[in-house]
Amino acid sequence: MHKFTGLNHLALVTGDMDKTIRFWRDFLGMRLVLAMGKPGYRQYFFEISKNDLITFFEWPDIEPTPFKQHGSRVTGPFIFDHVSLGVEKEDDLWDLADKLIAADIPVSDVIDHGFIHSIYTYDPNGIPLEFSHNVENVDIRKNPVMADIKPSEVTQEGVEPGFHLWPVVEAEEKTPDEDRMIIPGEGSDLF
Repeated sequence: MHKFTGLNHLALVTGDMDKTIRFWRDFLGMRLVLAMGKPGYRQYFFEISKNDLITFFEWPDIEPTPFKQHGSRVTGPFIFDHVSLGVEKEDDLWDLADKLIAADIPVSDVIDHGFIHSIYTYDPNGIPLEFSHNVENVDIRKNPVMADIKPSEVTQEGVEPGFHLWPVVEAEEKTPDEDRMIIPGEGSDLF
């Protein structure tokens, strides 16, 4: 059985890598740990935590996303709402809010969601950002809460994974060790 270690990386897009670096590295304090590029292509990785990265592809003709309030309903094609980054202490929310205000970047008040306290803002690309701190003694990972007043049948099946609903890979169906090939991709020549 596989075990996840966190969000290895979240891949987003920018039309201006320099502004993105200034915000994510210099303003938020995330180390730039990998910068790959060649004509027409740049991809930079920033360290969120010991297990988690965020990366940006720079596509020169991309336009910042239109303004969208975090969590507000949209219609038509859409794939993404916002990114929430956890902070270690409650005071970190206030420190970040003060820093955003000092930089003349709009930021919300601190919002109480019951299990987290959050502030909301946007990066230079228009990407909606939330910074969250877990409320002390409220851990939805340990004690899930199902409060949907009209849950679907699938939701009512419970919080634990339903692996039995998917095909089981039998031993003879597994890829043999001698057939496991790893194909070189972007960046493989760097390491």
